[in-house]
Amino acid sequence: MNSAPITTWEGATAYFTFADSPGVLALCLLGSLAVCIYAIASMVKHENESYRKLKEEGVPPSL
Repeated sequence: MNSAPITTWEGATAYFTFADSPGVLALCLLGSLAVCIYAIASMVKHENESYRKLKEEGVPPSL
């Protein structure tokens, strides 16, 4: 079952987006780092609020 449209690798080239632009690569890295830090901070805030709410209601924490 050979359904690939590629029949030969002659003349094949590769394109690397932003490979020659360190500024854009750094911007992408900082952006992804900011998203990860925000996600972790939001998770910690939500868990702390949930734990506080359960503690105020007198529900014992489960293991």
